[in-house]
Amino acid sequence: MTSRLSNVEARIGSAEQLLAVVTAMRGIAAARSHEARTHLEGIRAYSESIGNAISRALPLLPSQSALSFGAAEPGHAIIAISAGQGFAGSFSERVLDATVAIMEEDPQSRLLMIGDRGLMVAAERNIAVEWTAPMVAHVAQVADLASRIMEALYDRLDTGALSKVTLVYTTLGEAGQLDILCRPLIPFDYRRFPPSRSAQPPLITLPPQRLVTQLAEEYVFAELCEALTLSFAAENEARTRSMVAAKSNVGKTLDGLVSLSRQLRQEEITNEIIELSAGNA
Repeated sequence: MTSRLSNVEARIGSAEQLLAVVTAMRGIAAARSHEARTHLEGIRAYSESIGNAISRALPLLPSQSALSFGAAEPGHAIIAISAGQGFAGSFSERVLDATVAIMEEDPQSRLLMIGDRGLMVAAERNIAVEWTAPMVAHVAQVADLASRIMEALYDRLDTGALSKVTLVYTTLGEAGQLDILCRPLIPFDYRRFPPSRSAQPPLITLPPQRLVTQLAEEYVFAELCEALTLSFAAENEARTRSMVAAKSNVGKTLDGLVSLSRQLRQEEITNEIIELSAGNA
């Protein structure tokens, strides 16, 4: 009886430690998700500024036919943004499901994977990955990762091996659900930016074609930053929910162990009383 009680008390200690770890992980994930969402306003303001600049620069072009950033040529890359760390439920699996659906429509597409967890899932499913990079651990690392992705894309664009890019990532919906988004990144859609009708043209120091192209590249960079930030926030939201469920399960286990230990302790006391009573008889 004493040995069994000691074993249960040891399990209670382990459960309490696990509960503390789960609680800490939940708090960290919630804080990171909130921090990421606070950065979105700045990223979107930056995107809006670049978009306004494109609208003002487009009328400077001699012809709209000069717009050729990412022409419709063979070569399709899919950038899939998965989880960088574990305990996020089926986060990465859902991203890969959406990615596979696109790849089935275009068997010649190649996969650029962001996030170690997605890389593991891709390996389990025997999906070839052409290029990979770790997902950010902090929202401050988003710009650096976006720059790495841009370098990988333009290495392929410059060699003519790529002209179409689709971005697959997760975002937190208005109702709190996690939604998978698939967005075309390249060819760049200039139609989103109606040319400005300002009477006074802007002063520029670059040829109009080069200026518009560089602004488009800057806008793509901003779109990558936004997608990475949204995905980072969604990943940590998924981890928060997983930790809430884990905390509930560990709490139930702990309650059961505490109840069992009380029962065993009471049985031990009862047995000692019976032995003492028998000895005095």
